[in-house]
Amino acid sequence: MVNLEFIALAHQMADSAGKILRRVYRMPMVIDIKGDASPVTIADRSVENALRDFIEAQYPDHGIIGEEFGSIRPEARYQWVIDPIDGTRSFIAGYPLFTTLISLTYHGTPVLGLIDQPISGERWVGAYGIESVLNGESVRTRGCTELSKAVIATTSIDYFTPEQSQQFKKLRSSCANGVLGGDAYAYAMLASGQIDIVVDAGMKPYDYCALKPVIEGAGGLITDWKGQPLTIHSDGSVLAAASKELHQAALAKINS
Repeated sequence: MVNLEFIALAHQMADSAGKILRRVYRMPMVIDIKGDASPVTIADRSVENALRDFIEAQYPDHGIIGEEFGSIRPEARYQWVIDPIDGTRSFIAGYPLFTTLISLTYHGTPVLGLIDQPISGERWVGAYGIESVLNGESVRTRGCTELSKAVIATTSIDYFTPEQSQQFKKLRSSCANGVLGGDAYAYAMLASGQIDIVVDAGMKPYDYCALKPVIEGAGGLITDWKGQPLTIHSDGSVLAAASKELHQAALAKINS
């Protein structure tokens, strides 16, 4: 399902993306606004083009789902799911919290995930049946099991519907502390034992597919808000927790 060649390609792709992003980081650039009101830059497009070229050269029969240029070969068993800059707003603002996300799915289920922060030089990799690593060293969640002791994060409350906002507030009020922002970087912090719960909504496959293998390979659990496994067909609601017990408690609270 996941072989060393797939992992090696993901690393090569992340290396290439990092070179592009470090070269233009905090440099003036034109910012366009997409139809969904989210910003995009030439850096987003340049990185995605480079990643697509890697995939086409090595696995021309695999599918690709990308944020900027859509999907090709959707019928393929293997689909590479890529977000050239997750957290474009942070990238534009010069905050080193954005990441490049690279995932491989098999029959729609994420089996390989890479989260790369090219400025800090941090790279998390997870794969089906393999322990997650940060720069080659094993990482584990904090293993928190109680809501009252948990640190919770969300990218932005603006992404919630009114109903989801109320659900999130119920969960947040049960936790010890909370932080806003971070996009995929918050999930990487969960895998590294810094945050215990991350809750988001309105996400697309390129936002969440890379997160599942990393978090689950670090001992955590990530699903949608109904507790269903994440696939490329999920509804965009995401609930990640540092342990199965904490996930169960958060799921019960958010749906109470």
